[in-house]
Amino acid sequence: MVQFLSKHATFFTAKPSPLSTFVVILILCILGFYTLHYPRSSLLTSRALNASHFQHILLSTSSNYTISTYLRALTLHPHLAGTKLAADTTRYVLNHFSDLGLQTHTVSYKTLLSYPVHSSLSVHHSDGSSTELPLTEQGQVGRDVVTPYHAYSPSGSAYAKAVFVNYGREEDYRALGVLGVNVKGCIVIARKGDVLTRGAVIETAEANGAVAVLLYSDSARFRNGFERGHVMRGIGDPLSPGWAGVNGGESLDLEDSEVLKRFPKIPSMPLSTETAETILNSLGGVPVPLEWRNTLPSKVRNVGPGSTMLNFTYQGEKKVATIQNVFAIIKGSEEPDRYVLLGNHRDAWTYGAVDPSSGTAALLDIARRFSLLLRLGWTPRRTIILCSWDAEEFGMIGSTEWVEQNLVNLGSKAVAYLNVDCAVQGPGFFAGSTPQLDNLLLEVTKMVKDPDSEGATIHDNWEATGENSNIQRLSRVDSDFAPFLQHAGVPSIDMYYGRDFPVYHTAFDSYNWMIENGDPFFQRHVAVAGVWGLLALRLADDSVLPFNYLPYADQLQVYKNTLSNLLDQRIDLNPFTTSLQEFASVAKEANDESKKLRLQETAGCSIDMKKRALNDRLMLAEKGFLNEDGLRGKHWFKHLVFGPPGDHESKLHFFPGIVDSIAWSTRMREKEGRAAIQHEIWRVARAIQRAASALRGEFTFNQ
Repeated sequence: MVQFLSKHATFFTAKPSPLSTFVVILILCILGFYTLHYPRSSLLTSRALNASHFQHILLSTSSNYTISTYLRALTLHPHLAGTKLAADTTRYVLNHFSDLGLQTHTVSYKTLLSYPVHSSLSVHHSDGSSTELPLTEQGQVGRDVVTPYHAYSPSGSAYAKAVFVNYGREEDYRALGVLGVNVKGCIVIARKGDVLTRGAVIETAEANGAVAVLLYSDSARFRNGFERGHVMRGIGDPLSPGWAGVNGGESLDLEDSEVLKRFPKIPSMPLSTETAETILNSLGGVPVPLEWRNTLPSKVRNVGPGSTMLNFTYQGEKKVATIQNVFAIIKGSEEPDRYVLLGNHRDAWTYGAVDPSSGTAALLDIARRFSLLLRLGWTPRRTIILCSWDAEEFGMIGSTEWVEQNLVNLGSKAVAYLNVDCAVQGPGFFAGSTPQLDNLLLEVTKMVKDPDSEGATIHDNWEATGENSNIQRLSRVDSDFAPFLQHAGVPSIDMYYGRDFPVYHTAFDSYNWMIENGDPFFQRHVAVAGVWGLLALRLADDSVLPFNYLPYADQLQVYKNTLSNLLDQRIDLNPFTTSLQEFASVAKEANDESKKLRLQETAGCSIDMKKRALNDRLMLAEKGFLNEDGLRGKHWFKHLVFGPPGDHESKLHFFPGIVDSIAWSTRMREKEGRAAIQHEIWRVARAIQRAASALRGEFTFNQ
C-alpha cells in the first residue's frame, strides 16, 4: 500500500481533475475494504511502519483537489463571528472532523463583539459644494458582507477640518508640528503602515487631540477595498479580562473602568485608497513634508488644515454574542496527557479566502490525512488536538478564552502550539518560532517540496533567499499564538506563504482572488499543510522531544549584545551575563542528554522514565520566561522575552519590559530612569535563570 501511495503521489498534487478525484476515492475504498475484512495484525500497523513511513504517507496523500474543495465550501458566504453564517461554518468544520471518525468537541463562550449600524462621510468644499463619499466596496459584494467598520470604535459624529498625518506615527505628528500644523479638533486621515497597528494609529491620534480617524490601506491594487479590523486594546473578551467568559461565569459591566480602558475614545473608520485620495486631493493648507512625497501620488500636495471640511458619523453597537471553538482530538497511546496543538481561526471579516480559510482548508486536509494514518494503524505517542478558533478577528478572543480556561493544564502538559492563520497570501515561505523549535522547523522544511521551484525543497529555496537564517520571533499580537506563548508560555510556531496580500480584510478576499492570484493550483496550500502536519508528527511521535535550547541561548546573547550597544554604560548588564552563561551551559547539557538517550534507545535500552523526565524539562523551560506580574501596564502579557512593547514605534522586538523602561526613562529624572531600566534588566535576568533551572530540573541549594 505504501508503494502504491508513493507511486501515485503525483495524482494528489497535480492540477485538479476528475482522475485525481477517482484515485482518492479508489484508495479510500481499498483501505475501507482492508479495515473491514482483515484483522488489525494484517494491516500496516504502527509496529510494522516506523515514524518515517508514516511521515512519507502523510506527504504522499496530500491533495490540492480536496484543499481547493474545502476552501470553496468555506468561502461561499461571509462568516463574521457571532452571526448565523458563522454558525453554519462552525457546523461545516465540526461535521468534517466527525465524519472522519475523530473525537470532536465544541466549547462556547459569551463574549462582547461589535457591529456597525450606520456610517456616513461627506466632503464640504470652500465653494459650498459637498460630495457624499462611498463607504463600501463597489461591485462583486454580496448582501451578507458586513459594511466596512472598525470593531469597538465608539459611536460619534464630527464636523471638522481634515489633516493628513501620513502613517500616524509620533514622528509624523512631530513633522507636522515643525510646519506649524496642529491636529487638535481635526479629523485626521492616515495610511496603514508596517510600524503601527490599527489600534496604535487611533491611540496616537487621540493623544494628539484629533476628534476622529479615517484610516486607509495604501494599495495600488484593489483601490476600492476597505480594510476592516478591530481597534480594541489588548486581546480576549473585554468583559472577562484574565478569565474565560463561560456561561454563568463572572462578566464585567460594559461601563466598568476595566472594560472602558480597552476602547478608544474617538470614532474611526476604514477608507479605501480611492475614497481617501478624493479627500487628500482636495486638501489645502501646508504643503506635504518633503520626506513623505516620494511615496504619495503626485496629486496629494497638501496636508491641511485648509478650507476642506469633513462631516463624519459612525454608529455601532457592542453586544454579547456566542462564539464557538471546535476541536478534534487524537488520543496519544503512550503519553495521552501530553498535548500537541494545531490551531487556526475560522471567523472572517468577509469571505476570508486567504484570512483565515486558506489555513482552515489546510487544517481540514491535515485532519483527513491523520484519519487515513489512523486507519493504517498509526496512533500518536502523545495526544494531538486540532483547534478551530472563533472570533480571532475581534482580538484573538476564542483562543484567549480557551487558554485562560485551561491555563494550569496548558502550563504543565502542552508540548507546543503550531499556528497557521493565512496559510497562503502569495509566494515565499515565512515562519516564526520560539528558538528551541528552530532546528525542528529547518529539518521539516527539508522534507517538503517547494511549490514554486522544480526539484527543490522549501528549505532549499529558503536557504537560497536567506530566509532560513531569519526565522521570525513571536512578539507580535496578531494571531492565535499570542495567548499560548505570551500568556501561558507554550513553545510555538507560526507559518504562512506570502508576506502580505492587497485584499486583506476586504470583500475581495474571495475564492476567485485565490485561484487568480494567491495560489491558482493550491500547491502552496499543500506545502504549508505538509510542514504543519510533519511538525505535529515529530512533536507527537518522537520519543525524545525534538527541542534544542542552544539556539535560544544564542538568540538571547544577540539580544543582550544589541542592548549593550544602546544603553548608557552606567547600566549594569552583568546580571544578563551571569544568567546567560548559566542558560547556555544548561542548554548544552540538555542537548547532550537528548543525544545520549536517542543513542541508548537505538541500542534497545529501557529508558522510558529518563525520557519522560527530560521531555518534561524540555517542555517546561519556556514557562521560566513568564513573570507573574507581567509587563507594566499590560499585566496579562507574562512573557519577558517575547511580547508587545508599549512603545509602538520601537525597533526592538524582544525584552518588551526593558524596551518600555527605556522609553519611560526619557520622561524621568536621570537617576530614576536608570533605576527603572536596571530593574527590568534584573527581571529578565531572573527569568532566564528560572528557565535554566527548569531545563536542568533540579532544586538550587547553593547561594
